[in-house]
Amino acid sequence: MAPLADRAPQQSTASPAAPPAGHPPVLPNYPRAHVPTKPVLSRDSFRRAGGHAPSILDTREALLVTSGRVAIALALRQMGVGPGDRVLMPSYHCASMIEPVVWLGATPVFYRIHGDTQVNLEDVAAKLAGAKVMLATNYFGFPQNLSALRAFCDQHQLMLLEDCAHCFLGEHQGRPVGSFGDYAIASTMKFFPIYEGGCLVSARHSLAPVRLQAGGFKFEAKMAVNALEDGFEYRRLGTVRRLLALPLGLKNFLLGQLKRHSHGAPAAMAPRSSEGGFGFDPAWLHKRGSLFSRLMLRLVSRGRMGELRRSNYLRLQSALAGLPGCRPLHAVLPERVYPWVFPLYVDLPGPVFDSLKKDGVPIVRFAEYLWQGVDATVCSNSVELSRHVLQFPCHQELQEQELDWMIDKIKTAMLAARAP
Repeated sequence: MAPLADRAPQQSTASPAAPPAGHPPVLPNYPRAHVPTKPVLSRDSFRRAGGHAPSILDTREALLVTSGRVAIALALRQMGVGPGDRVLMPSYHCASMIEPVVWLGATPVFYRIHGDTQVNLEDVAAKLAGAKVMLATNYFGFPQNLSALRAFCDQHQLMLLEDCAHCFLGEHQGRPVGSFGDYAIASTMKFFPIYEGGCLVSARHSLAPVRLQAGGFKFEAKMAVNALEDGFEYRRLGTVRRLLALPLGLKNFLLGQLKRHSHGAPAAMAPRSSEGGFGFDPAWLHKRGSLFSRLMLRLVSRGRMGELRRSNYLRLQSALAGLPGCRPLHAVLPERVYPWVFPLYVDLPGPVFDSLKKDGVPIVRFAEYLWQGVDATVCSNSVELSRHVLQFPCHQELQEQELDWMIDKIKTAMLAARAP
């Protein structure tokens, strides 16, 4: 797809206007997705397949934490970011990328991106004054020109934070993603069948100064049980579900009673990122990832993950090719790229989004709400992408019939949106 022109965006939107920063939006009451939006645990999760898929964990050192946003905060701390500092941030973003910067007292300075999501280095160069760190995002699993970004940061004495929240797997010019930044972060819960998880890595600096603590028994138990329940909800692990039906039913009853009779809000047992919430919660800043999640990172096959993500992506691309009213954000899937999702540019996103959500089709809307003040005058490409790009899962735990059903629903919604 040719880059989008840097022009004023269309006014049609797929969702309400962005809420004030720090305030979650009021969302329509759509039904539960009939297909898992993210990987869920199944018997096949542990099947060895595919070759070696390079990943961010192939860098020198890694710490497993509870979310990508926590990893961003820890990375910025390690880079000495504090009150009054300026951090160069992409104008195409979600709030969880910006909130750690604000929490540290620093100022986010938003730079432009091109229509294909690549960093606009000319705009970055115009905003260097007083900047200490540049965060660059590998959107949807497609790496930036990381060698060029590294050279640019070295030239201008900037520290580079490589955001691999969408890009746990992959490489650029023969090196794994995450190895170009001074620090890099990832969101493991986007790629593994786990309920929480992120990581902080560095190919250039020791992570020994970062001290992490265990989250406690309640946290550990909740992360394991919730990951199992996510699998049960989508009809995986049938035998395990039947064996655990009684104790899990009792657990849900007791939790319900506890909430009913408790005075005040109970202490959070999971990070907001796991519960689908907005905001950055510093209470989880020094908690290590759960034992269950760390175990899954060892047991789940990265080779199978990479192979199936590419296969599912290409199947979506082939099935939707030529469909009027939409086009893939990227015309080609390069070798050694392992997508997080399948990003689809939709001409009329409003009716398509609403129709698909009502049918229970899982849609990810990255950057649906841009930070206050980030509008077309800051970067029209970012506004255009935030309104028109819908993302659909292509993860390794999708079953063939689920993918077929999703493709059929997308085609139906696209054709209906263009009907007179």
